[in-house]
Amino acid sequence: MPAWLAWLAVAAVLGVIEMTTLTFAAALMAVAAVVAAVVAGVGGGLVAQALAFALASGAALAAVYPLATRWRAPSSSYRSGVAALPGRVAIVLEQVDAFSGVVRIGAEVWSARAYDETLVIAAGTPVSVFEIEGATALVYPKELP
Repeated sequence: MPAWLAWLAVAAVLGVIEMTTLTFAAALMAVAAVVAAVVAGVGGGLVAQALAFALASGAALAAVYPLATRWRAPSSSYRSGVAALPGRVAIVLEQVDAFSGVVRIGAEVWSARAYDETLVIAAGTPVSVFEIEGATALVYPKELP
């Protein structure tokens, strides 16, 4: 079997692997195998073919990796559940002080305490959620612009 045909077979197998795993790495290596097949087709030796495969793989990875990391959102930037509440605006439903109170965060009603224990926040006041402690929101008055 000619070397160029073997490289095309490798590219085909890597293409099938890519279709089943969707890792994108196999696709980059399949392209590199096609480059090695071209080198083999023009008469390059085994060392030249292997070098072409390695360089094409590295170049493809170097070209695609920065784009992939730019488009991929870091997992730590996505917050859900209780972790998404700090920083949200709430409305005081019942007076909030150092010991008790009730706020509405979005459509949910939460027990609340003032983050600064010296504050007493009146009903109707917009507040910011500082943190969630158990089932209680620690809040402070929202500064108006």
